[in-house]
Amino acid sequence: MTRSRDEDTAFFGHPSGLSTLFFTEMWERFSYYGMRALLILFMTASITQGGLGFDVSKAGAVYGAYTSMVYMLALPGGWIADRVLGLRRAVFYGGVLIMAGHVSLAIPSVSAFYLGLVLVVLGTGLLKPNISALVGTLYTPDDVRRDAGFSIYYMGINLGGFIAPLVTGWLAQGEGFRGFLHGMGIAAESAWHWGFGAAAVGMFFGLVQYRFGSKRLGEGGIVPGGAVTPEEQRVQRKKLMTGLGITVALLGGIGILSVVGVVAITAVGVAQVLGVGVVAAAGLFFLWLFSSRGWSPDERRRLIVIFVLFLGAAVFWSAFEQAGSTLNLFADRSTDTRIFGVGFPASWFQSVNSLFIILLAPVMAWLWVKLGRRDPSSPTKFALGLFFLSAGFGVMIVAGSLAANGAQVSPLWLLVTYLLHTIGELALSPVGLSAMTKLAPARVTGMMMGVWFMASAVGNLIAGAFASIYESFTLPQLFGAVTGFSLIFCLVMVVLISPIKKMLARPT
Repeated sequence: MTRSRDEDTAFFGHPSGLSTLFFTEMWERFSYYGMRALLILFMTASITQGGLGFDVSKAGAVYGAYTSMVYMLALPGGWIADRVLGLRRAVFYGGVLIMAGHVSLAIPSVSAFYLGLVLVVLGTGLLKPNISALVGTLYTPDDVRRDAGFSIYYMGINLGGFIAPLVTGWLAQGEGFRGFLHGMGIAAESAWHWGFGAAAVGMFFGLVQYRFGSKRLGEGGIVPGGAVTPEEQRVQRKKLMTGLGITVALLGGIGILSVVGVVAITAVGVAQVLGVGVVAAAGLFFLWLFSSRGWSPDERRRLIVIFVLFLGAAVFWSAFEQAGSTLNLFADRSTDTRIFGVGFPASWFQSVNSLFIILLAPVMAWLWVKLGRRDPSSPTKFALGLFFLSAGFGVMIVAGSLAANGAQVSPLWLLVTYLLHTIGELALSPVGLSAMTKLAPARVTGMMMGVWFMASAVGNLIAGAFASIYESFTLPQLFGAVTGFSLIFCLVMVVLISPIKKMLARPT
């Protein structure tokens, strides 16, 4: 006899399929965060050190464009899953592209570097929203375990995020490994690419685990939810191939014009164009969404709530995602990276946030269930997340003041900042994921998860912009601007708590 979703408690009281998605996402995040921990440091390292020798403004622009597109392509990735592939196949194909991208990054070539970024962007766009949507299929809409399940899943994300920078950071920056390479007759400067290669290995393990554990997922995500008949699927595949053909033709034409000297293509120019495209796409998408017919009154109210949560998430990620940019540069240039006289790679700070999540996620998951009906609403949790984020950057204002004259400050400043950011993240991010799966109309679940990650795209774009001006302002000015920006929207969210709670109440 097959157990219903409510009766399946095989994985720590949750559906057994959660274990498959937990470990798949763990390895995918290992690959992503392992590479992200190195990215801006690799770009700004001198050529003699094995880096690309970019100035900070160029590296920040490339970083922001890359990280924003990673999440922006979650929107078409969700559409492809809804209309053509189904959630299950979209996740697998996305993982294959991600692995290929990290392999390309392991090749010491500027062309291979950019190709690797493109492949990771395409793969993450397919995998990231759809694996989160698969988590939602494990629960019925009224299952009280839902938020707790997403918190456990989120812990899997951060288990990979904790391990990855320790491994890739040691390979790329560790003096011990560089000495080993030198002793083997291999250029020590190539260590960066060994770090990128380790990220590819992580994604490979994720794909193997996903294949072997897919039987635990039941029937969820096999059939595209928005195109249920063979004829509808053929129509959607034709649309997809047409769109891909037009995109390839446009890119090819631009490439030819660049080669013959008609147009000049620069990394900063491309990043700026992509940035404008991200903001425009977000605006146009919501304009199309609200102007579309066919939504019921209840669905239209939920779309309004999704939009408000989108804005709150975009502001949150614009500050939080500076962990890989401005805070990473601060760790590398202004922080004492020694413990008891023993040095460690600056990229290891990228593991701190994930470590705190591993420690605190079970507590938060237990708390939401324990509170029961007294559980704070989604907008209340968003406001709490923005408050703790602001407090973290408030700490960095002090740290930046102490480091203003070139002094190296204690690593405790970054540790406290990451602790506050982690509390804010746990209040906002897993709850936001859960809210999207609960609010989204069933026929566009994948696309609505794409909307959630589009907020991350906008936030990452702004985070990259802050990184670009890292050397143009004093550190207290830079961190003060981030603090004020996030605190203002925290107050806005507090004001909106009551109206949103009323809109969330579904009609009987």
